[in-house]
This record gives sequence, structure tokens and C-alpha cells, in this order.
Amino acid sequence: MFIYLSKKIAIPNNIPLKCVSWNKDQGFIACGGDEALLKVLKLETQTDDAKLKGLAAPSNLSMNQTLEGHIGAVQVVTWNEQYEKLTTSDETGLIIVWMLYKGAWYEEMINNRNKSVVRSMSWNADGQKICIVYEDGAVIVGSVDGNRIWGKELKGSQLAHVAWSPDSKILLFGMVSGEVHIYDNQGNFIMKMTISCLTAANGAVSIAGIHWYAGTRGYVEPDCPCLAICYDNGRCQIMRFENDEKPVCIDTLMNVVSIQWNHCGSVLAVAGSLRASNKEKEFNVVQFYTPFGEHLRTLKVPGKQMSGVGWEGGGLRIGLAVDSHIYFANIRPDYKWGYCCSTVVYAYTKPERQEHCVVFWDTKNNEKFVKYVKSLMSITTSGDFCILASKADETQPQEDAGCEGVSPAKYVLILCNSIGTPLDSKYINIDPLFVTMTKTHVIAASKDVFYLWQYRVAKKLTALEINQVTRTKKGGRERVYHIDGSPSGANDSGQNSEKSLPATRDPICCITATDKTLVVARESGTIHRYSLPNVVLIQKYSLINRAFYMSLNCNSSRLAIIDISGVLTLLDLEVCSAGDNGADHAAAGDPSKFERKDVWDMKWANDNPDLFAMMEKTRMYVFRNLDPEEPIQTSGYICNFEDLEIKSVLLDEIMKDPERPNKDNLINFEIRSLRDSRALIEKVGIEDASQFIEDNPHPRLWRLLAEAALQKLDLKTAEQAFVRCKDYQGIEFVKRLGNLQREPMKQAEVAAYFGRFEEADRMYLDMDRRDLAINLRIKLGDWFKVLQLLKSGSGDCDDALLEQAYNAIGDYFADRQKWANAVQFYLQGRNQERLAECYYMLEDYDGLERLATDLPENHKLLPEIGQMFATVGMCEQAVNAYLKCKQPKAAVDTCVHLNQWNKAVELARTLNMKEIKSLLSKYASHLLEKNKTLEAVELYRKAHHFLEAAKLMFKIADEEAKKRSRPLRVKKLYVLAARLVEDYHEHVKTSQQSKVQGKKSEATFALAGLLEEDATSSDDRIVDNAWRGAEAYHFFLLAQRHLYAGYMENAMRTALHLREYEDVIPAVEIYSLLAICSAANRAFGTCSNAFIKLESLESLSPEQRQPYEDLALEIFTKHPPKDRVIQPSSSPERPAGKMPTCIATGLPIRACQFWMCSVCKHCADEHEISKYNCCPLCHSPLM
Repeated sequence: MFIYLSKKIAIPNNIPLKCVSWNKDQGFIACGGDEALLKVLKLETQTDDAKLKGLAAPSNLSMNQTLEGHIGAVQVVTWNEQYEKLTTSDETGLIIVWMLYKGAWYEEMINNRNKSVVRSMSWNADGQKICIVYEDGAVIVGSVDGNRIWGKELKGSQLAHVAWSPDSKILLFGMVSGEVHIYDNQGNFIMKMTISCLTAANGAVSIAGIHWYAGTRGYVEPDCPCLAICYDNGRCQIMRFENDEKPVCIDTLMNVVSIQWNHCGSVLAVAGSLRASNKEKEFNVVQFYTPFGEHLRTLKVPGKQMSGVGWEGGGLRIGLAVDSHIYFANIRPDYKWGYCCSTVVYAYTKPERQEHCVVFWDTKNNEKFVKYVKSLMSITTSGDFCILASKADETQPQEDAGCEGVSPAKYVLILCNSIGTPLDSKYINIDPLFVTMTKTHVIAASKDVFYLWQYRVAKKLTALEINQVTRTKKGGRERVYHIDGSPSGANDSGQNSEKSLPATRDPICCITATDKTLVVARESGTIHRYSLPNVVLIQKYSLINRAFYMSLNCNSSRLAIIDISGVLTLLDLEVCSAGDNGADHAAAGDPSKFERKDVWDMKWANDNPDLFAMMEKTRMYVFRNLDPEEPIQTSGYICNFEDLEIKSVLLDEIMKDPERPNKDNLINFEIRSLRDSRALIEKVGIEDASQFIEDNPHPRLWRLLAEAALQKLDLKTAEQAFVRCKDYQGIEFVKRLGNLQREPMKQAEVAAYFGRFEEADRMYLDMDRRDLAINLRIKLGDWFKVLQLLKSGSGDCDDALLEQAYNAIGDYFADRQKWANAVQFYLQGRNQERLAECYYMLEDYDGLERLATDLPENHKLLPEIGQMFATVGMCEQAVNAYLKCKQPKAAVDTCVHLNQWNKAVELARTLNMKEIKSLLSKYASHLLEKNKTLEAVELYRKAHHFLEAAKLMFKIADEEAKKRSRPLRVKKLYVLAARLVEDYHEHVKTSQQSKVQGKKSEATFALAGLLEEDATSSDDRIVDNAWRGAEAYHFFLLAQRHLYAGYMENAMRTALHLREYEDVIPAVEIYSLLAICSAANRAFGTCSNAFIKLESLESLSPEQRQPYEDLALEIFTKHPPKDRVIQPSSSPERPAGKMPTCIATGLPIRACQFWMCSVCKHCADEHEISKYNCCPLCHSPLM
């Protein structure tokens, strides 16, 4: 970073200032001082020039309001930025809260304890609470609306400072004694803070400042120190959190009065005074440090006594209260940025992410690509590529890390292209504090060593060269050199980077390189010059000051050096011969005499070794042969200097809204010779301009002359100028123009050459050459204009060209995913392939179906359309498409894939395909292996293989019955299995009907169906007794329902009927139920028979039988084993055969007329069934 004083504002009546605070959001500056002085100021830029932005624009006071209300010297001022409030306090203890109303500040609240003086006030991060500490130990925490939340007296403590933690859970209290105490946000003491920085400090100390950065703009890197505590003796410690055991300790050697973090926590300003080594007098300084304690800059400030420091919201300015003045200093931050291939690469931090957000902004197309990099250290660019240096992520795998004895590297260099795509990376153990790159090498340096990596980009290599690269040893592409060594280049592969290298007494402070030269600067002022690619130490040079930034010109003959105090000097590397006398060195063009102050950026021209641009404060100077041109007012960072044009980027403006970079923040400046040449051509003429350019030759000037000559159709001058700037295409164009006869035709071609296409169109049409206008637009790819020209002409136009135009416009809309617009043009262009794609993207499946119908058979597009339908599950349409293009196997595969097995089987039968059954069984066995039996049942059912489905269903039901699951669930499973058998009967019958041709009776069909069933059925039990399991569990449940409903007679009769189902329900359960029902019905004879059966069951062990015997003894000692009524076993009305059982009551049906279910063919009493809506057994609706 670079800093310089830019403005001074005097306070009236020379009243000394005590404090200053800058509102980071709204830009107000509050300053308090003696004699109850309180002022609010605001600096605003006022300019009409769009190019003048940021620090370069002149700033004036837009507000200068004196706030009256205090009665003593104002000692504390603090802003609440979220609620636009200012809180101030004076030496009498009076606190005033000020609010902004209609552009002016007014008192909102006043408070005075009248006991002690306020030493510090602090708002928390969200502006909801303020903590006020008094010298006598009183603490008050209040809300933003003026209510007291809590108050506390810290007995025996004298308070001096207070700070909130970023999450508002912790309060730090700084004591007059120098101690820091940690409290929670309710005022409960937690612990004393360990102060490491005061080790070996003598005498009494007091706290100069405590500032805890709240993380509102993100952090420089994860786990970054953000809590700064500084003492008046210059000792300072920066901590990660309140009880950090390893803080960063700094000794600033100053008498400190105030400290403050900048807006993003990357720079800490420490303000105070410093005693000169050889003088008694002290002078005011501000020192700037990173969160890791590295010193960045020192700013000397005039005046006697500094009393406060405040950062501007964007971190570009700092305000300093000195005596009765406010000094403003401008800051040029060291942004992490670079420029490659028309792309500005820059990094910034976000509060919600730990990583740096790296933006690759393509300024030509105004597109941006974002990449997130953890612990980013620097961005370096060259040519088309960019190097991102960062700390290695421990979670990521590293090359060579798995090798024995190789520890994981700490840092990584990532080579990216201009859109942020990583092309290569290198893990290194050298801290890359300084990185530079050329077209072939990346050079990274720590304080002791520098590392060379010869990178290669695969896209520019042939296959053979890529193989050679992979075979190249690591040592051939990577080398490490110690700064104290003297490499000779002879068989020198550098040192092994894995070895620990000794520290140097004279560390490296910056580096730069071109394709053939590497320059390394050291803190002592020594500069080493090495050759590249073979690293040989050629020469050493000595400077007075330490270099901060260096740059070599395009032919490596001259080195520009900006030292740490901002002084730019030049060093000739190709030194003059010894015979030159001293008088020559004193000449005006002597680089050794060149010196400019307050320089913070510079860039050599890429095409002229004597041309460079530099930034001095807020002015840009261009030097040609060390002669400056008139300065340009700007605060931009120089991206590129080429073709007499300087490209500059206003990074300060971009960083205000880094997610939306604006082309207005990219500025091009033309240097004087280019401006003069243009003025000569416009005002004097081509001949005089040609003479001027001859005296000041440059390819850009010759190109300017060639373009001006073309405009005037001076083809001879244009050709000569194109030859001088080596523009072969230009020469060819001039020759083509020379072959044209007509003047208007030449003018039209020139207009097209300069991109004035509308003008060229108009000229062609005036000449009645619509074909040339169309060809021009085709070359430009402007198919809308081509279509317009084709339609506007009289007479017939070329149909093929018209279709091409329609299709090209369709492509235009399709590329932008405007499918509906594309469809209209593809229809007119008869482009069926792209039309299908658009219908598919629009999900217009009706349109796709219409297209498939319109296509002829065996069209190459039909399989694609079939695939489109298949991917969205539209089986029928997919099958039609496949059948139309004679791909039956694909049609069947689609049915199988979409689980439409019935359709698959039907197709397979129609097309005589044999493999469908094997495929079906294979898929079913696959499902059964995975225990997905129900899915297999559904598969067979869909494929109309009802018998296989029924077998699986009966298996499931039998397994559930064995597990003694709920009887109702078992009944449902048996019903489902039986229904599948009925579906099988129906399927056999209908298939037989379709086979038998002609008019035959239903009986014939039924007989044919039964015969086929007999032929195909292998399992008689399943086909003949399908309903047996369902009947058993139906009557089992029915008997229990009767029992619980109190119909004992019906319960017993239903239980008696259950005796026929001993093969389905265990006999123990049947006879146990019968015994209960008959005992309840007081039919002890039947009960006795049931007990006899239970005691004689072989399935029961003697231990299991014993309880039945004991229970029988207990019952039949009380009740004789006789039935109350005689139990008729059969109806006297039907002696010939067995009576059907009613499925509604469980009783035999005695009547001759009864109801029969159409599905399960079971009977019920007509009177009883009238109470039901569904069949009690199979649950099919009653018709």
C-alpha cells in the first residue's frame, strides 16, 4: 500500500481536537475538542467529468455543522451506523445522542450521572446496544431507543476502554491499570485477559486503544487475528479471539494515542508520535500493520499533538486529528489483482465465506467468471495466464505427498487461464511472498530463496511434446536458488526444494522478470541481476533505499524501481562503456538523475523500451525518453500500455460493488503523439501528418494514417502506411479496392472495412447490388438482416438461402434457450431435427407426436423421437415411433424399461419375438432375489402372467399365515391371490375367443378356454381351490365377530363349518374357537367333542395338552357334556347333497333361491346380502 497526505481542514479559533470518528456507511466525520467543540463534516466529490472518480475527483465539504449542547471538552465520539445516530460525551459526564433530520443533526436524548466522567462508549455490531463505561467503574448497557438494559458498579476498578465482540456475547473492559477484563453481555465476570505484549516492559502503562473488527466485510483469511489491544508505550497485541494464547505481538516503538482497523480488517492504523534517534524532538506518525504484525507503511504527519484517527468507509482515506486541524491522507491499497488477455482479475472477501472470491472479468464481452480460493496470498498475471498463490488446503490431496519422506507442502501455485480454469498447479514449501511470471516461467520468492517453475500449457503442445513433458524430470522444470548463492548455470539444476535452507541476513524484498532477465532486490538496497532461462548471476547493483516495486522494460535494458517511500528511480542495466565521461551522465536524458516522488504504480510500454506511464498521487504521467507529457487526473491502476494507449482500471470503484463490475470503471488514455497525429490528420491533411509520423514512427500511428487515407480513397498512401505497420490484411484490402472500377463500390467496401455496416448496406442497395449486401450480412452472421433483405427485394429470392436464414435465426434463439421462438423459424426452414429438439425442450409432446406422424417411414429422426418419448415415460408414442422405423426390439425394450409388461408381451406375441418370456422371468427372479416379491407380482400381473402372479401371492399369504400375522391381513392376501386366478380364467377365455374365428356359441368358447386351461395348468390346487384360503380366514373372522356381537348360536355354527379348513388354519386354533363358541352357547356336547379333539392332537406336546385337560375337567365337572338343542348336520329339505354356506352369516342356506357373487362365485342368503354394498368375501361391488 502507499499513503500520502492530501487535504487539511482547520478548526476555527484554533481549538485543539480531542477525538475524531468517521461514519463508515454515510461518510460523516465527527470531531470533538476543547471549549465544548463538536462538529460534523462531510467530504463529497463534486465533478461533471465522468472519468474523474474516487480519489482523483476534487472533494469539498458538503456539510460543516457545529453541534451545540455540551458544556465541557468533548472527549468521546462514536457512531451508530445502522441507525444513523451519533453519541458524544464531554468531560462533565454529559452524554448526548444526536439524530439526522432533514439534512441536519439534532439532539435526540441527553443523560448525565453527575458522578463521573465517561471514558469510552461502544455500539455493538448490529447497532442495537451501547455500552458506556465511566472512570469510577460504573457500566451502563442501553438499547438504541434509549432504554437501560442493565447497569453495574465494578467496585475498585477504574475503567478506560470498552469493546464488544463481533457476536455481541462478550464485553472487554480496559482498566486504567492496563489490565483487560472479559465479561459476558449480562455483566458477569469471566476472566482476565493474558497480556503477552507487555513482557519485559518497564514502568506504568495505560491502554491507548482496543478495537475488535466485527467481520462485516469478511476476513483476509480463515482464523485471522481481528482483536487489537495497544498500549501507550507502543506495545500491541493482535488476537484471534478473547483468550487466544498465541497472539501476534508488535513493538511499534511509538507513544500511541489511538488505533483503528480499516473497513475489512486487513490494515491496522496505529497513531501517535515517534522520537527521532538523533533529536530530542518528537514527530507525529501513523504506522500501518497487517493482522499478522507485518509493517506496511509509516506516514509522517506535521503538528505537535495527534489525538485521534478514523478510517473512511471504503478504506481509501484516513482522517487524523492533530492540534486544531484534521488531516486527510489518501491510501492506495495493495489490491490482489492482475490483467491478462483483456481480463481484469481481482479478489475480494465476503462476510459469509471464508475463501477469497476471485473474479475473472472479461472486459471485452463484459462477462465474469468467479472462483473461490482459500487463503489467497497474491494474483500475478502475464500474457494470457494468471498465477494464484495461496496456502495449501490440508484437506486436498497433493502430488508427491504420498511419497516416503515427503511432507505435505504448505503453499500452492495455481496456473489459470483468463476465465479461471486451472491448467496446472505446483505445491511448494517456499513461502511465495513475491511472485512474478513471464511467458515461460513462474518465479516465486520467500525472504531467503527463489523458486523457478517452467510452466507449459498443454493446448499449445503437440501430442509428442506432451509425452516429452510427462517424461521430463521434476528437476528439469523446477529449481530453487538461495539468495546468498552465485549460480553459474553450468549443469546447475538448483537446490532440492525439500531441504531446509538457511536464513539470510539480507532478505529479499521484491522481484521482477522478463523472458531473458530476472531481477531480485534485497532489503539492504542490493539488486541481483540473473539471466534466464539458465540462471546465472550476471551483476549486482547498490541502491540507497529498499525497493518496494520493480519493473523491467520490454527489452530488459532498463529497470524502474519504486522504493518504500514512493520514490521512482531508473537503473540502466546495459551500462555505458568506461570511456564515457561524467559530463554525459549529467545530460537531460541520463536515467541515473531521474527521480519522481509519491509514485505508487508504473508500467512500461510493451512495444517501446523508452516509454512508460506512472501514477503520482492522483495524476498519471507518460514519459518518453524521460520527458513527461502533461498529466492526466485519475486514480486508476494501470493495466496495460500498448499501441500508444494506456488501459487503466478504477479498482477503488469496482471494489465498492465487486459482484457487478462496470465498463465505466475501465478507462483508455491516448498518449500525446497519438492525439497529435489524429489532430493533424483531421485539421491539416494527410501529407503533413505523414511527415510528422515519419519523424515519430510507430505502427499505431502508421495504422491511423492508413485508415485516414482509406477514408479519402488515397490508396497509394494507405498502401505505404499498411506496409510500414506490417498489416498484410490491410495491404490485400487496398489491392482489392484498386481492382474495383466504380467509386461508390470502393466507398461501400471502405465503410464495411471500418464497421459502418448500415452505411455499406445503403450504398450497395443504392447501386442495386442486393446480393452484395446479403453476402456482407452473411459474413457478419446477421441473419435477421439477411432475412429482411431477402424479403424486401422484388422478384423471387433463393429458396435455399431463405431456408438457411430461417434455420440460422432458429439456431440463434435455440442457443439462447428461447425454444418457442426457435420453433417458428425451424418450421419455416423445414429443419425437422432441430424442431424435434425444440419440442422436447418445450415439453410440447403433442407437437413431437405430430412431427413423428408426418415423418416418412424409416426416417433417421424416428429413433431419436422414440428415445425422447421413452425418457419422459410416454410408452405408446415411443413404441409407435420405433415401429414406424422398423425397430421392434427397441419398442419392446422401451416397454420393458417403462415396466409396461402387458404391452411388451402383446408386442412380442404380435411380432413373434421369443425372448420376452425369458426376459420377464429374468427380471422377476432379479426382483425375488432382492426380496421384492410384491414388485414381482405386479410385474407378472402387468404382463398378463396371472398364474405366476397368483403363485407368488399364495406364497406370500402362506408365509404370513405361518408368521401368525393379523387374520384380516392374511385374508386380504388370499383374496388377492384368488382374484389373480380369476383374472387368469378370464384371460384364457378372452384369448381363446380371439383365436377362434367365425360365429360360434359361448359354450364353445368356454369349452375351448377350459381345455386350454387344462393343457397349460400345472398346479391344480391353485386353479381349482383358489378361494379356499380366503374362505378359511373369512369364516374364522366371521365366527369371532358373531361371538363378540353375542350371536352365540351363529358363532358356533360358523366354527363348526371351519372344521373343513384344517389344512389352512391350524387345528388348535379352529377347535379352541369351537370350544369357546359352544361353551358360550351352552352346547357342552359340542364343547366336549372339541376338547377331545384338542387333547388328541399330535401336534401338541404333553406339556401343551395338560392345560386343555385341566380346563376340560373344570368345565365338565360342573356341566354335563350334552347339547341344549339337537344340532342338525344337514337340511331335511336337501337330502341329496351338501348345502352351500352363506358367506354373510356362516350358516347353511336352506332356501332354494339365493344370491351368488359374479367374481368369487360364492353364495349368500338374499335377505342377508341386501345389508351389504360389497361381497363379504372378495369385496367386489354388488351389481
